[in-house]
Formats: sequence, C-alpha cells, structure tokens
Amino acid sequence: MADAKVIPFDDDRSRGSRGAGSRRRGSAAESAPVGEGPGGEVQPLPVRGATAQDPAAEPEEPEEPEEPDESPGARPTAEGGGEDGGEDGGLERRVAAGLSFLRRRLTGDYEVDDFGYDAELTDQVLMSLLRPMYEKYFRVEVKGVENIPAQGGALIVANHSGTLPLDGLMMQVAVHDHHPADRHLRLLAADLVFVLPVVNELARKLGHTLACAEDAERLLAKGELVGVMPEGFKGIGKPFGERYKLQRFGRGGFVSTALRQGVPIVPCSIVGAEEIYPMIGNSKTLARLLGFPYFPLTPTFPWLGPLGAVPLPTKWTIQFGEPIPTDGYAPEAAEDPVLMFNLTDQVREQIQHTLYKLLVQRRSVFF
Repeated sequence: MADAKVIPFDDDRSRGSRGAGSRRRGSAAESAPVGEGPGGEVQPLPVRGATAQDPAAEPEEPEEPEEPDESPGARPTAEGGGEDGGEDGGLERRVAAGLSFLRRRLTGDYEVDDFGYDAELTDQVLMSLLRPMYEKYFRVEVKGVENIPAQGGALIVANHSGTLPLDGLMMQVAVHDHHPADRHLRLLAADLVFVLPVVNELARKLGHTLACAEDAERLLAKGELVGVMPEGFKGIGKPFGERYKLQRFGRGGFVSTALRQGVPIVPCSIVGAEEIYPMIGNSKTLARLLGFPYFPLTPTFPWLGPLGAVPLPTKWTIQFGEPIPTDGYAPEAAEDPVLMFNLTDQVREQIQHTLYKLLVQRRSVFF
C-alpha cells in the first residue's frame, strides 16, 4: 500500500483564512490612493512592499494570525462559547456530572468509612446545601484558618451556643471551604443527634461521630481534624442573658485525648451564634415529655409556629487561635489530673479572651 499523505487537521482552515485575507488585501489595493506620474498620467501610489524596479510587483503578504474556526464543532474562545464550551458546554458538563453522581448513588458505587462518612455526598450535596446559609445568610467571616495544621491530626475546641447546633455546621463549612489544604472537620456530637431520625443519617454522612474518647482517638490516629465543643448542652441551651459566657468544659476529657495522640489543640471562638435564637425561657415539662435536655422559648418560638424556628440573620465571625502543642509531654501525662486541669483552663481562657476581643470589634449584631 502506498504511503498515505498526512493532511494537518487545520489545513483547510488555514487556507481558507489566507484566502479570505488575500481578498481583503486585494480590495484594499484596488482602493489604494493614486498620484500623478511623470507624464501627468494618474498612477496608483507605490504599495508598501513593492520594489522600486517593479512597481507592479505584488506586495509581500505579512503573516496574519489564524482566524478562529467557526465550524460547529469549534472549541470556544475566551470571548464567547461554542456548542461544546461556554455556558452551554458548562451546563452540559454539570448535567453529565450530576447524572454520573446519581448513577453511582443508585448502584451503590461509592465509599463510606468506618464511621459512615460519605466524602462524595458531603462535597457535592451537603456542603452545597449549607453554603448559602454560611455565605449569604450568616455572612461568616473566618480568621486564623492558617493555624489549623495542613496535615496530621489536630483537635479543634470551640465554644457552643445558639439553642440549635448550627455553629458546629458553620465551623465545618469554614474549614472545608477556607483551609488551603482542603481539610475536612469531623465533629464529635452528643448521643441525641444519633437517635433522631434523618438527623442521624445526615450527621453520619457529614462525618460526625459520637462524642467519646474511643472514636476521637481513632480519628486522630488516622490524621483527621476532630472538632469538639466541651460545653455541650450547657452551652447551647443557656439563657440569652448569659451569652458569650463560657460554661464549664467538663472534666477535660478532650485534653486527655489530645495528650494520648500527641496532637495540637486549636482553640476556636464563634461570635454571632448566640443571637440567632434568643432563649428567654425553658419549658422543662415539655423537655421531659419529648426527651430533650431543654425546650427553648424565644421571642418567636413557639408563638409563630414553624416560622418562629427561622434563625435571625446575624453576622458571624469564626476565629481559629494559635495551636497549643501536646507532643512534648510524656505518654503518662494523659493521666495527670493537674496537667489536664491546667491545659483545659488554658484552652478555655484563650477562647473566652478571643470572644471578648471579637465582641469589642463587632459593629453590630446584624451587620
């Protein structure tokens, strides 16, 4: 078989571009300015590029950049999109990605870890649902995210408030969206979270797990970021008159966990969550009937029904403080009650001091 001649893909396009350019240049030559020759006859002025010896010589054609291919299958340029790019192409890609995601969910072709964390569902769906509340509703401002280690285990300890635990979710979005290493925060949640229908499944998919030392140590040993709010229900269910006053941090179990794994403790202060549901009362009777630690009474709930459950659009600030290292202590330090008390108090005081500082800097609750 004879050797086949390889024709470049853009050969026709290049010839077409040159041909069109030649026609344009010819039209320009025809309309070139004229002048008076030696004998008085009218002659066209010399065209740049023609030699003096040959006035009628064709001018050299300067190289022109190739014009973009306007064929239906052309790749879009920066100025506009073709059928395979731009807005239409982006939409097609998003639709294709969405259909592929649904296929994997329906066929079970996805992975979860031992705690039920579903990374794909969290990144593509759950974070997308939380992000409008984070960015548009609460307008969260994040500070000090660089204090969170880029790799390895770390324990983030934060204050807890707001009647409903939205502060933990917003802290999780802050780490997910702003940390330069794209880290994910695994929150330790109370038992109540894992007995509520629907909430239990969503919490597991988001990477939450039971607030116990065993689960926390397993996650830290795997190099995960673990978030804990030691105030628990005492912090989230405190009256509005005690806002931004930290409650007791338990017995310091989180410090013991950090010491055993030798991971740093990162204090975190959250301002803005206290005012989303101003808790002016607590119906203990309803709380006992429903099995809740408290039943909040706010200026809008339960008086306005479901509408009263809408949080107020306060302006939030989340600040991560400088990490407190624990890898310099001996392994038996985790059993030293004095050391645990001192470290717990140090973390608590750092969070409280930052809260006061942020409150002084805050211009308004809502702006």
